[in-house]
Order: sequence, then structure tokens, then C-alpha cells
Amino acid sequence: MSQRPIGPAGPAAPAVAEMSELIELLEVVWERGRDTASTPPVSSAQARVLFLVEANGRLNLRELGRLLEAAPPSVTRLCDRLQAVGFLERHAGADDRREVLLRLTPAGLTYLGRLRTRRLEVLAEAMAGMPETSRAALATGLAAFCAAVAKPLRLPSAESFTTRTA
Repeated sequence: MSQRPIGPAGPAAPAVAEMSELIELLEVVWERGRDTASTPPVSSAQARVLFLVEANGRLNLRELGRLLEAAPPSVTRLCDRLQAVGFLERHAGADDRREVLLRLTPAGLTYLGRLRTRRLEVLAEAMAGMPETSRAALATGLAAFCAAVAKPLRLPSAESFTTRTA
């Protein structure tokens, strides 16, 4: 991969440039995987909704909007489409009926499983051409990177969840 100057220079600049290029390549691969994972393919934005709802378990529309950094009408439309294809359910909150809680349906979970399987196949094929030491170093680095990136995308545990009104 070639290094392109991006952002301010610093000790992480070469790794940031490599990661940026990797993400661009993965976006192309992910689109191919998404289109083969189900009869009604979902958009990239809809796939992000599915991943976030699954990762957070109990999630309401307001928190989903915050995680996506999207306006409430956009979040509602995304959820409308996912509900229409049978991947997402909405339920009223137990404590506040105005709160809308989101949950994946069995079909949504199946879709994510097929999508992940397809993506793993593509990644395994690509990584098979790498030397073992490079694969091990990549796995170690990516585990640390994933931990750093995932932390702000997780909501507090269910015990610390407070009911909010609109």
C-alpha cells in the first residue's frame, strides 16, 4: 500500500495512512458481501444500524441517532426500511411508552450472520497470501485498534440505562 499524506504529521501518520487505504478497500469488499448476503440487500447505513443494535442489545431511537450522528428523521427512515424487510422490531419502553426500543429479528440476526460469513471468506482468502508473521502482527494490531474504536460505540450497561423522554 502506498502512503499518502493525510492530516498532521506525527508518529501515527504512516499507520493512519495505511488504515485509511485499508478502509477504502474494505468498503468495496463489504459492498460485494452485503449484496450477496440477502435477497433484499440493505444499504451501508442500514447495515450500520443492524450492527449497532446487535452490539448494544437494548437501544432506543435517540441513542441510535447519537451513535450514528444522524438526525431523528433520518434514523426513523432507516428503521422504517429495516422493519419493512423484517430485520428490525420496535417496541414501546416498559417504563415510558413514548420511548421506542429497537431489537433485531431472527431474520436480522440471520442476515448479519450471512454477511459476516461472506466477509470472513473474502478476508481469509486475501490473508492467505500473507506471511504468517505478518498475519500475527496484523491480528495483534487490529485487536488493539478495534478496542479503541469500539469503546465510544457501546452504550452503558442495561443497569445504568435511564429512561428518557422526548
